[in-house]
Amino acid sequence: MITEQDCLALDAADPLAACRSEFALPENVVYLDGNSLGARPKAALERARQVIAAEWGDDLIRSWNTAGWYDLPGRLGALLAPLLGAEADEVVVTDSTSVNLFKALAAALRMQAADPVRAGRRVIITERDNFPSDIYMAEGLLGWLDRGYELRLLDSWSDLPAALAGAAGQQVAAVMLTHVNYRTGRMFDMAATTARIHAAGALAIWDLAHSAGAVDVALNAANADFAVGCTYKYLNGGPGAPAFIWVPRRHHAQFSQPLTGWWTHREPFAMQPGYAPAPGIRRALCGTQPVVSLALVECGLAIFQRVSMAALRRKSLALSDLFLSLLEQHCAAHPLELITPRAHADRGSQVSVTHPHGYAVMQALIARGVIGDYREPRVMRFGFTPLYTGYQDVWRAVMILKDILDRSDYQVDARRSAVT
Repeated sequence: MITEQDCLALDAADPLAACRSEFALPENVVYLDGNSLGARPKAALERARQVIAAEWGDDLIRSWNTAGWYDLPGRLGALLAPLLGAEADEVVVTDSTSVNLFKALAAALRMQAADPVRAGRRVIITERDNFPSDIYMAEGLLGWLDRGYELRLLDSWSDLPAALAGAAGQQVAAVMLTHVNYRTGRMFDMAATTARIHAAGALAIWDLAHSAGAVDVALNAANADFAVGCTYKYLNGGPGAPAFIWVPRRHHAQFSQPLTGWWTHREPFAMQPGYAPAPGIRRALCGTQPVVSLALVECGLAIFQRVSMAALRRKSLALSDLFLSLLEQHCAAHPLELITPRAHADRGSQVSVTHPHGYAVMQALIARGVIGDYREPRVMRFGFTPLYTGYQDVWRAVMILKDILDRSDYQVDARRSAVT
């Protein structure tokens, strides 16, 4: 039997415990939703004041040069790159994940169309259970192109090998996958999956929204082609913070995307009427950058510079293992079904369970200070963010969940909020 004292002992021995003091967390709240919105780094408040009062307020437009505003996307990308297994000049922080996915998919299709051997490929593959926005962006791009492209949705990730085999596989231009599934927390083997995609002659595009800052990512080692992701989840960049896009050096010369705003121009302030792309990763930008929100991303990334992803991953798995053990120990009598893989190699940094009244149970948890979130159908998600989640937090969360379930202390007809 695991006890609360056992959890306290784990916290006392935790080498990452001091990181919690870097974050502004409300008292008496167990925050298990960093997989949806990371907690606020304490440094972000002062950084916002600095940008708004001094850089914008005092230096005004001069700050594009004096405060380094112009270089922020690349500077942040260089800080983020080691967390992704990327080089410093392969990542920029910019735009939203959806917009960056649009760029990456458009670039992949353009590269395939320019290849004499692969020019006739017109199929893009993804999972039906992929994050809906990714599917919507692909549908929008292919509908706009109107050149006979087809989006194929796999009913299961296990269907990918068959979809890439034989004559069907020879039609595939690109495969677009999320590394860690947003609903279930299931994680792909990126290297093996990318190799399978390349063997079929297709390009691999990865969404790292639920991976970056949470699990070990090795984009270059996996030989991936493109990757995108957000900074407001495990990277703690703030609500709606700009996302990122990764393009490996080997693709820089071929990379082009249709959102050719002036920030991607070789000489944006030459104000030339004709477009000339900037070299390297800058051509993955678009228009003028949102400086205030970009500046806050650096506060979250700064914390990662002082810890290793290996240590974060070890704690992430230990936290979720503890959660699973405590669920089995205290909640086995209730209709909870685990949909997250148990194997470490197949699991991200969240645990998802279903309950017939999942939304109502999650609202009851939130009302009692345990904040997770809900996704259809019937899925309660619990995210474990090693920088600020402790082992006693896990204990408290399960004890409160047990009490709610034991007493059926939730409203089955709870009215849905706009954001679940």
